[in-house]
Amino acid sequence: MTKGVTSRWLVRLGLLALALTVLVAVAVWLFLRGSLARLDGDVSVDGLGAKVTVTRDDHGVPTISGDSRNDVAYATGYVHAQDRFFQMDLLRRVAAGELAGLIGEAALPVDEGNRFHRMRARAEVALAALTPEQRAMLDRYVAGVNDGLAALSSRPFEYGLLQQQPRAWVPADTLLVVWAMYFDLQDNLESRELARGWLRDHSTPEQLAVLMPELTANDAPMDVAKAEPVLAPLPEKAPDWFGQPGEDKRASIAFRSSVGSNNWAIAGSRTAHGGAIVADDMHLGIRLPHIWYRAVLNVPDSKGGKRRVVGVTLPGAPLVVVGSNGAVAWGFTNSYGDYLDLLELGRDPQNPQRFKIGESWETATEHVEQLEVKGKPAVAFKVIETSLGPVRMVGDKAYAVRWVAHDKGAVNFNLGNLEQVNTLAEAQAVANRAGVPAQNMVAGDAAGNIGWTIAGPLPGRAASSAQTFPYPASADAAWTSLRAPDDYPRVINPDAGQLWTANSRQLGGADYAKLGDGGADLGARASQIRDGLTALGKTDEQGVFGVGLDDRALFIGLWRDRALAALTDSAVAAMPQRAEFRRLLKESWTGHASVDSVGYTLARAWMYALYAELFGRANADMAKLNKDSDFDRANPRWPAVVARLLDERPAGWLPAGKDWRSVELAAVDRAIREVTKDGTPLAQATWGKRNTAMIAHPFTRFLPALKPWLSAPADMMPGDENMPRVAGPAFGQSQRLSVSPGREEQGLFNMPGGQSGHPLSPYFLTGHAEWVQGKAQHLLPGEAVHTLSFVPK
Repeated sequence: MTKGVTSRWLVRLGLLALALTVLVAVAVWLFLRGSLARLDGDVSVDGLGAKVTVTRDDHGVPTISGDSRNDVAYATGYVHAQDRFFQMDLLRRVAAGELAGLIGEAALPVDEGNRFHRMRARAEVALAALTPEQRAMLDRYVAGVNDGLAALSSRPFEYGLLQQQPRAWVPADTLLVVWAMYFDLQDNLESRELARGWLRDHSTPEQLAVLMPELTANDAPMDVAKAEPVLAPLPEKAPDWFGQPGEDKRASIAFRSSVGSNNWAIAGSRTAHGGAIVADDMHLGIRLPHIWYRAVLNVPDSKGGKRRVVGVTLPGAPLVVVGSNGAVAWGFTNSYGDYLDLLELGRDPQNPQRFKIGESWETATEHVEQLEVKGKPAVAFKVIETSLGPVRMVGDKAYAVRWVAHDKGAVNFNLGNLEQVNTLAEAQAVANRAGVPAQNMVAGDAAGNIGWTIAGPLPGRAASSAQTFPYPASADAAWTSLRAPDDYPRVINPDAGQLWTANSRQLGGADYAKLGDGGADLGARASQIRDGLTALGKTDEQGVFGVGLDDRALFIGLWRDRALAALTDSAVAAMPQRAEFRRLLKESWTGHASVDSVGYTLARAWMYALYAELFGRANADMAKLNKDSDFDRANPRWPAVVARLLDERPAGWLPAGKDWRSVELAAVDRAIREVTKDGTPLAQATWGKRNTAMIAHPFTRFLPALKPWLSAPADMMPGDENMPRVAGPAFGQSQRLSVSPGREEQGLFNMPGGQSGHPLSPYFLTGHAEWVQGKAQHLLPGEAVHTLSFVPK
């Protein structure tokens, strides 16, 4: 072949390769475009009572209007599926322990952990308990979901990457979405009890009383003017494990809290218009697509008119979770009550399914669950269940897991009744009968009333400290029914005209026993919110919204003061890094968790280094029982314990051969190592560099090449735990809301993700930049730019 012919062939091959590349790119583009939501036009629907319209503004926020609640539910399911079906699929699969069937065997540990609770079987029982009206609404929502999914020209892009087909939605799946929130919000309880059990077994009662105070000066209960803790006397000697450092995977200056959510309310006596103002910012893991889906639902009311309900929905369910209905506004935070017991069972060495409960023996039921695995045979997984709950083996001990999420009534549709309430009292009555993970509900009505109560089931027993440790099973060891709704704790119209919750101890009085301590937060955040609200005086929606953006470092500022006191001239002599540490604590301190502050980073690192110095060995031993068990899980109030020891400096609590100054300086040295271990000089260790957003689609973990298209910008984030503006790389304020019922036009809102889960949608990250900046947007959608109509066939 001549040289010219060869050249022509090479050119042709090159053109062919280019053409094939273009064809593949076009095919991929068309595939991706095919799974974008439909925004305009008419859709003919079987079973629709009358026309339903879905208008969207320039942020993609839908307003769904219909003449029947079931028709609105259908349209809600349709838009949820078109914008967020993959997210919905993950939620139901996580709750049911069915993730490996979609993802592969890497998800088996998650499936085994969650299938232990057999939530799909429980969902079928809960489904049968719905009222006919609730079931009819759910069925129409399910029909909307499946029609919305089927109307896409191509399956959502995630299924293309996984080489899977999406599975149709069924009614039980919507209930599983609620159970997914139980795992998100209460899954810490078992590891907490195991950690506390280890501490009880390795400490005297007197030592334990010091290590686990039930009330601290940081707490801000709503039913007392000021927390007055009674400090347990310090025993002469600490536990043997105390003060023994160890390698602790959690002892890091990185953001480590998963405790979060704030809500608060101002009564009408402190607003110019006389209506209450409710604010809410739920703290959750932040990812793409975002967990919440904004919506306005225009639904029929009981008088034949229309009721506008505005707020956020959870894809997979047809209800507004947090928002306002024009007469009442409401918001949630996780309540961190004691809703799980571990009951130690006697065992029959001859029969592994026979257990002793009290003085009686019981033969447990064995369930063999089949865990589907993508591309591989199913895995058989055995669950042994007693009358007290499924059996967890920890070492050589057997525990019955008694969790409120297992009870009949743990999940229901009653929360939807908030759409039609007109007063605070009606809203609280609905909340006390709702089947959701127990939440602090703060609500206010248009008449100016405000109140707090619990939304969700409570165990029918008083929760004493004894229940926060594993204890022997007996005939009366576990609750046999849920607490009656009329016996729920409430706070209504306090004299100060304000209410607040922040995952800490809500009550200082006897009613706290109705909740118990399930890992309540330290209280520093709650105290800062309380004081911030007090400082507002008479206020409006903007003032109330601003409380959630408070990033003043009041709590860490106290630890900075302690660190500076430890870094005396003699302590830093001939120690240049300590001297630099001290200089930066003084000079690069802004008083805020601001992105430019090195001083904040160092003060925070020092506090956590003290934690590692004092509890590191115990944490390593607790982790052998459960990978999530440690002292922080056992007692989130540990900073109050460490602060007391540093202030009182008891000699009997010192590690061998040390004094308290040497403990403090060892923590300084540890903090320096932690801050500089990635090569960052101390002077450049700003908080923003450590607190940089990593908000992304879960696929970016195993397909990093997709990160540019499936991630939010790597913004440096002000804020931290133990202050109102909670912000971590992938955890924080999942939405911010401030609204007065009946004045929704003045309501304020933002959230970190957009409406769509599709990276080609203009609504994928709409509003994210405003969330980063703390810039409030209007709660109500703007002018309609798209209209999709559903019409009866």
